[in-house]
Amino acid sequence: MLATFGMAAAFGVAMLAPGAAQDSTAQVAYRDIEQTLGTVPSFFKLFPEVGIAGAWAEFKSVQLNSKTKLDGKTKELLGLAVAAQIPCSYCIYFHTAAAKLNGATDEEIRETVAMAAIVRHWSTVINGMQVDLNGFKRETDTVLRLAAEKSKAAAKK
Repeated sequence: MLATFGMAAAFGVAMLAPGAAQDSTAQVAYRDIEQTLGTVPSFFKLFPEVGIAGAWAEFKSVQLNSKTKLDGKTKELLGLAVAAQIPCSYCIYFHTAAAKLNGATDEEIRETVAMAAIVRHWSTVINGMQVDLNGFKRETDTVLRLAAEKSKAAAKK
């Protein structure tokens, strides 16, 4: 315990006594979840109380924040792509519905899942064949440079 306390103190982290401080922080988080979402979904209730405030803060400040660099539709399509790869039925359901709520079309949903599959496929091939990483980077840089040049030439026409 002393080593843990010393490390926590060194980083300026207050050691919480079990019980009241954690409970009140959790209760504040649950109230904010309900205020934000209209209800507290069971997966938040099942999360350990000691960590719910931090988990909610992360969720709210990135995924639900409209002032980030990525818009809501893009975030949810990314979530769907990852969920399809994990695979997680809960996440697929949530991110598909949230993407649609944020304006994604059925075609964008299908394209997102197809892109996830394509990345997975080529990742399997490239990793399985043990393609040289430095050679791969050189080839990629060449392909992208040539594509940019072709695009500039087409724009001039």
